[in-house]
Amino acid sequence: MNETLLTKRRFKDGDSAHRPWQQEIFEADSSYKCPVYVHRTPPCQGSCPSGEDVRGWLNITRGLEKPPADMSWQEYAFRRLTDANPFPAVMGRVCPGPCEDGCNRNEVEDHVGINAVEQFIGDYALEHGLKLHPAGPDTGKKVAIIGSGPAGLACAYQLRRKGHACTVFEGREELGGMVRYGIPGFRTPREVLDGEIQRILDLGVETRTNTKVGVDVTLEDLEQEFDAVFMGLGAQSGMALPVPGGEAPNCISGVAFLEAFNDGRLRHTAKRVLVIGGGDTAMDVATVARRLGHIEQTHEKDRPESAVLGQTAHDVARVAKREGAEVKIYYREAVEDTPASQKEVEHALREGVEIRSSVTPVEVIRGDDGRATGLRMIEVDWKNGDVLPKEGTEFDLECDLIVAAIGQVCDFTGMEELDNGKGLITADGVYRIAGRQKLFAGGDVLRPHLLTTAIGHAAIAAESIDHFVRGGEPSRRPKVDVHHYDLLDKLREGGHEPTEYDHHQERGTCFEDYAVHNYEDRSQVEIVPSDEIFLGHFSFTARRRREEQDVSAEAVLGQFKERMRGLSEEEAQAEAARCMSCGTCLQCDNCVIFCPQDAVHRVKKTEATLGRYVETDYTRCIGCHICADVCPTGYIQMGLGE
Repeated sequence: MNETLLTKRRFKDGDSAHRPWQQEIFEADSSYKCPVYVHRTPPCQGSCPSGEDVRGWLNITRGLEKPPADMSWQEYAFRRLTDANPFPAVMGRVCPGPCEDGCNRNEVEDHVGINAVEQFIGDYALEHGLKLHPAGPDTGKKVAIIGSGPAGLACAYQLRRKGHACTVFEGREELGGMVRYGIPGFRTPREVLDGEIQRILDLGVETRTNTKVGVDVTLEDLEQEFDAVFMGLGAQSGMALPVPGGEAPNCISGVAFLEAFNDGRLRHTAKRVLVIGGGDTAMDVATVARRLGHIEQTHEKDRPESAVLGQTAHDVARVAKREGAEVKIYYREAVEDTPASQKEVEHALREGVEIRSSVTPVEVIRGDDGRATGLRMIEVDWKNGDVLPKEGTEFDLECDLIVAAIGQVCDFTGMEELDNGKGLITADGVYRIAGRQKLFAGGDVLRPHLLTTAIGHAAIAAESIDHFVRGGEPSRRPKVDVHHYDLLDKLREGGHEPTEYDHHQERGTCFEDYAVHNYEDRSQVEIVPSDEIFLGHFSFTARRRREEQDVSAEAVLGQFKERMRGLSEEEAQAEAARCMSCGTCLQCDNCVIFCPQDAVHRVKKTEATLGRYVETDYTRCIGCHICADVCPTGYIQMGLGE
């Protein structure tokens, strides 16, 4: 913890330099600039690939923004959250939290535990049977969704809200894509995943499982039958180890390993397992292998690679006593550059996985039977983004199983024309596939990345599809492309919306009720930075951390319980209260208290809402800047008059 952060102040002793005069323009103790209340996007939301209104549902959780009279705050927070992401209980557990990396609270002491509060909201919703936003009025349009992972299901959810019929095509027996088949249950319990999927299906989404597009039905048939097609089939084929000997039968991909484990085929692994790669998939493979352990093999079918290939283990192998597996991860990036989340790296280390960086495979060493018995590695350096092997640093590792978690590609069987040559699909800025008017895409099929990225793609693609099937063209996306808080919607919710404006030119309109005065919404073009936040307003408050089940290296074998216990209601509210509400009003009263002219006052309680808590009497304001200087959130800007 960097305690020096706590001494930050907006002004320091001895400061005398003015800001640029075009910002100040002081004459004696006043200027012509008066305050305007500027709503901007917080960096947590700007960093969230799903574009969740993070600040919004945190402010609801803490009690700063009030729900309608007939709704609990938990349901109101759930509805705000699921405007962007229909999987809060899943994402609260597995998302690596780019929102937390962007949180301005990092400049005070530590980020807000956004994932922890999201998990609380998601779990509360499942426990109390909360429903998603309802389906919209039927438009008569039909959209085919290929793939039932987070991209496909999130797209179906957003399209149903717009009134379009959706049919999801899934090649496997169960829905969920890589969330089900690529993430182990001790990170995402299956009852949580099933509950969040069912809520989407309850909106009237049709499904066709065990139906592989390109094999069981052609893409061309879907283009004929449906008004649009969303390609959310994911990148579910692992890449083979690209070194001599990589075709050995016990050299498998991380994707295949996890799929075999998650659908129940893989009951044990090998004695010595080498995992190549530094991403979350590699960490999942390693921690699963540590839990599974190994048995002294008695038959070829009982080998782990045989289970991965679909063979059934002997009954004796299912009940044989398991022993611990020695699991090591090797990857070529420097230790500080591992693509895996720090949390997953820490879990792997605690659970007895050995990790080594800055090395890369050279050759798979094979025995007389063709199986891998070892792997030759070499140390590497990095220079200008290029990996440089260090001569004379080769070394050999003995192993019984090699798992390559080095990347993923899409299976284009029957749809080969969509392959961009890299095993993926290329789409434009509105997620339409070039040259195919009806085809849109999102998720890992565009670029293997985070689950939250796939959900964000899906929401944008759904808007593009909506424009297209209604006869229009997808519109240009805003600079800050997230799910924005809308003050007018909030005013309507409380019955305070502005009256109709007849568009006649008038003077003295600041007292009229057909406009929201001295307020500007720049959230679609600006993210508020930390240097515009009055950090001195916020005192040290420790983060409430979720309680983790401490799985040690000695106790990991056979341990498949969920790792984390969620926050209680009191803990979630207390953690949400650490949010600095960057970019919108915190209702702290600083501007009211410190205004020397009594020009700033609260809006009448019966008319107030989030974003309309205070207003300025410009007949009193002298432009002294004090209100802007003491505003903790960067909400007050000296701009009126320019």
